[in-house]
Amino acid sequence: MKKYQRAIDEQIRRAMEEGQFENLPGKGEPLDLSINPHEDPAWSLAYQAIRSSGHTLPWIEKRQQIEEELEVARQNLKRAWEWRASALTQAETSEFVKSEWQRAQTDFRKKITALNKRIFDYNLAVPSDQFQRRKIDAEAEFERIKSGTD
Repeated sequence: MKKYQRAIDEQIRRAMEEGQFENLPGKGEPLDLSINPHEDPAWSLAYQAIRSSGHTLPWIEKRQQIEEELEVARQNLKRAWEWRASALTQAETSEFVKSEWQRAQTDFRKKITALNKRIFDYNLAVPSDQFQRRKIDAEAEFERIKSGTD
């Protein structure tokens, strides 16, 4: 396979050196990404009507809502973690800080449980496995926030 890839790369390099890519139609113009080459041509008009009205398919909207809610939950958890760190350096009562962090974790877990149920429903609605969304691992999210790799 690598042998064929090298041969293709070599052909492309030679064509570039010879200037064969210089006068292609549309050079320097933005790509038209509004057309999906994978959509079923029989549904093309329906998809175009949906897009032009500012809407999208219901399962895509569900995915967007899930991602937006996850981002809000992550931001809330991050704020709670940052508050915790700040409060501990300012000699706040450690029991109070600990209980507030526990409350934030409990709230986050409840939100993740609800989002995972919605992800399950979303995965049933998507037209192909390639669009499915993995469930959210709350513990991994906690580790990301604690390590600062969010």
